[in-house]
Amino acid sequence: MDTKAIEYHVYEILKAIGEDPGREGLVETPARVARMLEETLAGTAYTNHEIAEMFGKTFTNEAGSDIDSAVVMRDITVFSYCEHHLALMYDMTVNVAYIPRGKVLGLSKIARICDMAAKRLQLQERLGKDIAEIIAEAADTPDVGVVISGCHSCMTARGIRNPSAKTVTTTYMGAFRTDRELKKLVEV
Repeated sequence: MDTKAIEYHVYEILKAIGEDPGREGLVETPARVARMLEETLAGTAYTNHEIAEMFGKTFTNEAGSDIDSAVVMRDITVFSYCEHHLALMYDMTVNVAYIPRGKVLGLSKIARICDMAAKRLQLQERLGKDIAEIIAEAADTPDVGVVISGCHSCMTARGIRNPSAKTVTTTYMGAFRTDRELKKLVEV
């Protein structure tokens, strides 16, 4: 990520909106914004495959590989930025379930995968797909369900200004596509 270019452009944006980038409260803003974007968009530097490798620590599945052995993690908190307005997507929770097929992921790895996939300019629908694909690869299973619920500041703070609106997206792979009981594991 080119933080110097970001600093330059933030400085220019401040001027373009009629602010004085030299005033005390704004002098360090371009550098702060560059550091913030470097942190909050860190996932941009990695493909889904690279994230799966990075957080793909697995253990042998002692429970077997039947449907009763699903792993479910609920209410993983993430935030992201909408690629259309660069607006914050917030109050986002991710529910993930997968059926182990010989391997289980370390639990913290599931939350880390969700976090890193969200650290990109995103669409909520794509975020769910990215998380499902990464979990499927990392756990070596075709059976993954992801449900995301979140607020979008492009709807709550501007435009229609509807602060109570929440968006829910679902991504189902493998057995989750057709099995109603499995879908219930990840529903909001």
